[in-house]
Formats: sequence, C-alpha cells, structure tokens
Amino acid sequence: MAAWARETARSILATPLPRRWAHTQGVAAQARSLAPIVGDDADLLEAAAWLHDIGYAPALVATGFHPLDGARYLRGVLGAQDVLCRLVAHHSCAIIEAAERGLAGELAEEFPPGPPALTEALIYCDMTTGPDGTHLTVEQRLAEIKTRYGPGHLVTRFIEAASPRLLEAVHKVAGQLQMAMA
Repeated sequence: MAAWARETARSILATPLPRRWAHTQGVAAQARSLAPIVGDDADLLEAAAWLHDIGYAPALVATGFHPLDGARYLRGVLGAQDVLCRLVAHHSCAIIEAAERGLAGELAEEFPPGPPALTEALIYCDMTTGPDGTHLTVEQRLAEIKTRYGPGHLVTRFIEAASPRLLEAVHKVAGQLQMAMA
C-alpha cells in the first residue's frame, strides 16, 4: 500500500507543488521510523503519510480544506480503504481547523476519526517535519506554521487551538519510540 501511496502522491504533488512534495517525503520518512511501535500498521501509516496533503493539489481542491478534499479524492476517485481515507481526513487535528472553516459537520459525518494510535503517529510525522522535508521539533514546527501564516490567520488560530493536542500526541509517540528503541 505504501508504494502505491508514494506513486499516487508523487503524481499529484511533485510537479505542481514541489515544496509540498518535499514535506510529504519527510513525513513519510518519519512514518517509516515509527515501524517499531506501529507493528503491523506500519504500511498503513506510511501510506497515510504519503497521502496526507494531496488535497492541496490544485486539481483536487473543492472545498479549499485539504484534509477533506484529499480524503474525498481518495474515497471517490481512487477507491482507497476506508481507514486510509479517515486518517487523511483527520490528520493533525483537522477537525479543529474544520470548525474554523465551518466544515466540521461535513468532515465528521463523512469520515469518522481513524484509530487513535495511528492518528497520533501521523500527528507525530506531520508535526516533526518542516515544509521542506527537514526534521524539526514539534515546537519549531508549530512556530514555523504561525510565522508562515501570520497573526490572526485562520490556520494560525487553528494551530493555537490544536497545539495542546498536537504537543501531547508528539510527545507520547516520541516516548513510545524511545522505549521501543531502548
């Protein structure tokens, strides 16, 4: 599944959005690093990492909310597994941003949240990878997003509201990884 997801994401993101593609490659690398703690779900997590931002692609934009647009494309056009669509739809506390956009009802109705452990692992992968694919601490990533969007922007408001949950998930997964590697 991960190989299919990589090629799908590459075909959708690499040319129109090379920086987003670089971020996606870094997120997928982080997902591979979590294999010791996700076990049999490693391939699914990596697939979700490859596909989490495809909704940014200009050809896929429908609502302007990339988690929903990406998940709808995966489900409707590609016939992807339900759990994969749900992970993409809810990545990195997307329900909080959906509320800011007036789309929380649509998101929740169409896509129930994914498995909590994989949802937290995907948060870890996304929130420890910068826009160019480099590894960052979660604190650096949150600061980078706020700086990029600026004060008062919808995404900045979302990040500020989601920060406690994002920090909690990243630190939890980092602790699990550290214990697994000990």
